[in-house]
Amino acid sequence: MLICRDIINLIKEIMSKEILKKYSSNPKVFVLETENIYKKDDVVNYTTKYGKEIELIIWKLVLSKNGKNYYSYLRADGTNRRTMLESKIKKRREWAESQENKSTKYFEASQEGRDFLVLAEPIKIGHHSEKRHRALIERNSKRMDKCLEHYKKSEEHEVKAENIEHQLQKELPIDTPDCLPEIKKALESATELHKFYKENPKKREHSYSLTYAKKKVNDLTNRLKIANNLWLI
Repeated sequence: MLICRDIINLIKEIMSKEILKKYSSNPKVFVLETENIYKKDDVVNYTTKYGKEIELIIWKLVLSKNGKNYYSYLRADGTNRRTMLESKIKKRREWAESQENKSTKYFEASQEGRDFLVLAEPIKIGHHSEKRHRALIERNSKRMDKCLEHYKKSEEHEVKAENIEHQLQKELPIDTPDCLPEIKKALESATELHKFYKENPKKREHSYSLTYAKKKVNDLTNRLKIANNLWLI
């Protein structure tokens, strides 16, 4: 029992020395805080707070402070902010397609007896066909309700997929070194737009166009600075 406690305490001690620390809130990005010294491409086994074990590949030492070292890293499984959002988009699109297929099946099923129903024959009260006629209309009505229900769900998933796509484009994740060219390109475009608005007041879309353009430049400049600190070697 004592040996087990010692092992548990040792594991907790090791885990407490290496944690993922928030390096920036906007944009949100984490670094590995540790007392250990690593070099580029070293692999660190890290256990999340949920007990999941992941491998982190060290990229560079970002800073050292109060006996702690802070490293930028990549996940060995390739997971990052972009891949997570793209995975969510893919799932939403798959769900949308599934709901659309169900909607189509219910619509096709609702066409039962169509050749007869388009004749708009009234229900013959007391006739031997009355029960079948009413049952057919009721079945098709329920099928159309299901058709619309699944169609609406399909639209909801598609809208959410589009929102995540917009989020990804707007966010410009910086948790991989591949982000540097993308941020630089976005900054160049934002700088050109700001310059254009500044030199051509009449071309501004509204009274805050110049202000928003300047804010965009400032945000991207800050983003690029953080990205350089994390990934530029």
